[in-house]
Amino acid sequence: MKTPICDFIENYQKSDTSRLHMPGHKGQNIIGFESLDITEIKGADALYEADGIIAQSEENASKLFHTGKTLYSAEGSSLSIRTMIALAYKRKPLKNRPVLLAGRNAHKALLYACALLDIDIDWIMPNEEQVSICSVVVTPEQVKQKFEQADTLPIGLYITSPDYLGQMSDIKALAEVCKEYDVPLLVDNAHGAYLHFLPESQHPIDLGAYMSCDSAHKTLPVVTGGSYLHLSQQANQEVGPMAKASMMLFGSTSPSYLILQSLDRCNAYLDTSFRSELKALIQKLDQLKAELIQANIPVLPSEKTKVTIHASQMGIHGYELAERLRAHHAEPEFADSDFLVCMFTPQNRPIDFERLKQTLLETPHKQPLPSTQQALFQVKPTRKLSIRQAILSRQKFVPVNEAIGHICSEPSVSCPPAIPIAVSGEIITKEMVDVLQTYDVQTIAIVEE
Repeated sequence: MKTPICDFIENYQKSDTSRLHMPGHKGQNIIGFESLDITEIKGADALYEADGIIAQSEENASKLFHTGKTLYSAEGSSLSIRTMIALAYKRKPLKNRPVLLAGRNAHKALLYACALLDIDIDWIMPNEEQVSICSVVVTPEQVKQKFEQADTLPIGLYITSPDYLGQMSDIKALAEVCKEYDVPLLVDNAHGAYLHFLPESQHPIDLGAYMSCDSAHKTLPVVTGGSYLHLSQQANQEVGPMAKASMMLFGSTSPSYLILQSLDRCNAYLDTSFRSELKALIQKLDQLKAELIQANIPVLPSEKTKVTIHASQMGIHGYELAERLRAHHAEPEFADSDFLVCMFTPQNRPIDFERLKQTLLETPHKQPLPSTQQALFQVKPTRKLSIRQAILSRQKFVPVNEAIGHICSEPSVSCPPAIPIAVSGEIITKEMVDVLQTYDVQTIAIVEE
């Protein structure tokens, strides 16, 4: 597969052209990549009005993922999420105030999108079958009940799958419910860009989602900030012509050509060796997980490329287990009181697997610790202001234990993975404060009354 962006910039680099344009480094290497860093010069196309090399590269990605349209983001899935919500908003004329139905484990980028667009959110909350704030597996039954009880159907159903712990919702079944009610299914697939390339695709678009955002940089060899916004065939027909303009509404006018080259080069990799390398990785991880389970290590069922350890079931907090891993010169993706999450791709070295295995096997088992997140399941949010009103209101920061009864201004999150515990516009409750303190959040922004 051709790489038009990379080819253009490589030729420009070799041309010894006097760079009488931005950026200011003029291609002179200070760090080492500057000669490949350009701006929207003649022939380089423009991300939000693409009709040249960027359009060609996006078309290559669309063919690889079998989508109606695939757009690049150089600002991560945060930009893709904002664009996805805007397109859902524009899909039909609205008679009432727009409402989005969403799983509560959404990234805070969703809140900022709804603040900018002035959209309300109807949350699907975690229940006691869920194990963490990071994990809300949305069921078709929950969604159908919400649709049947709604005075006005939402502009979309927004779910996060895979979530931060690697749990996955039944997207195919959710898509069928959404199709029945003509509500678009929007999937934050930030952690699942690789899913299309499994022997049997588990990618949201292939399973019936209307739109999906994928953080290419999370599970593919793409530099940080590279993301896709995928539109299904139906979405492309209905909102595709508005997609670039909607992205331009939120995006920087100076997207990084380094990131665009990375996305472009990744196309060639996905078209050649990735499927076989992914298959080999999954076989290795399946074997590792089986060995850990055999050794009584509590491995949480998850999507294929994550290893999620229920640390508290071993009698150790996840962040303590993370320190043990660092002592073996390995850095995990995420740890909290209950869990440790490690992410793998074909680019990991054999020693990376061994360090994780050695750390876990050397960790002594103790009595299981009680979950620190039970208070979350008692949270029943009460909204006093819209998300937009709360975020744009005058605010002040107070210690979390003094915030009970006040209105949350900026969303207060566990970071990573930036999942809201207290959402803008909601009354802060004792249960929220208990969870915030679990994540060592010391202060919170409240609306100044």
